[in-house]
Amino acid sequence: MHIAITGNIGAGKTTLAEQLARHYGWEILHEAVDDNPYLADFYDDMPRWAFNLQVFFLNSRFAQVKYIRDVAEANAQHPSQLPRTVVQDRTIYEDAAIFARNLADSGDMSQRDYQTYLSLFGNMMSLVQSPDLMIYLRADLPKLRGQIEKRGRSFEKTISNEYLSNLNRLYDQFIAAYTAGPLITLDVNELDYATRPADFAEIVRRIDERLIAR
Repeated sequence: MHIAITGNIGAGKTTLAEQLARHYGWEILHEAVDDNPYLADFYDDMPRWAFNLQVFFLNSRFAQVKYIRDVAEANAQHPSQLPRTVVQDRTIYEDAAIFARNLADSGDMSQRDYQTYLSLFGNMMSLVQSPDLMIYLRADLPKLRGQIEKRGRSFEKTISNEYLSNLNRLYDQFIAAYTAGPLITLDVNELDYATRPADFAEIVRRIDERLIAR
């Protein structure tokens, strides 16, 4: 199966993905953050680097989509072997529906670049299959800001509250319109699954319930 975790910057996607991978024995695909050559420059000068950053992320996410497809084909060719499940930290959908759109709406990405980006995204989507389960981590601004400050990435210190709020708005719109497959929405404002076993157990219960119902 392909399990995808979606949510704003600082929502706790990576932490949850790693916990689920350990709990279920799933393979994890991380977002390309630490090895991203554009991210620090982008937060310093968004209009200059918006298109470069989004194309980098889109290419990285598409490579993950191809890998997930290869895993599915390998599972189908060897049904006697234990099937592999992949949990993905953020999806290709968010690149276009949220991050690139926000940059275009704010004027930080030109309409020329945005249309080129959408054309590239559209071509890629012909090879994309929706996840078997999407998990949306919904977090308000104080939670996001607290998580961002706690992990201490220097290039994230310049992220404005307005930027995060705009992303949250687009995330809520995206999730409200999402019909491509099963979806779980988790309000993580009061959850602390990293340190409270009961919170993580409740998430596992909801995932098990949804997967059994497939």
